Amino acid sequence: MTKLMQIRFKTNVMKINPIKTNSDYQNALKRLEVIFDAVIGTHESDEADILGLMIDDYEKKHYPIEAPDPIEAIKIRMEEMKLKQVDLVNEIGGKSRVSEILNRKRKLTVEMIRNLTKRLNLSAGLLIHDYQLIR
Repeated sequence: MTKLMQIRFKTNVMKINPIKTNSDYQNALKRLEVIFDAVIGTHESDEADILGLMIDDYEKKHYPIEAPDPIEAIKIRMEEMKLKQVDLVNEIGGKSRVSEILNRKRKLTVEMIRNLTKRLNLSAGLLIHDYQLIR
């Protein structure tokens, strides 16, 4: 049946192999670079979609990126939103409290996490992770 499908759709045969090695990964990246801007709905576009998924899977397994700790996540989001420490007073409670949290002198409370989740649009799952205090 596969042979029949290849004959019937001869112009649309994709040769995609699983990405098992770093060499496979490099080859997949090179191929994706060639077909990346393919017109949507074309054979190359479909191939790019499949290669993208395979590359993403390989990278997650071999080059995992750890999420930032809660304080780094807050600082990153503050920078993205162009916020200053004083802008988080309502969510954390007082200028000195904000400073203590962001300087890792005090832990986030459940109430702070709830407030920051809403204000900064961060997941509570990210903010509940443990982190080291600086004494």
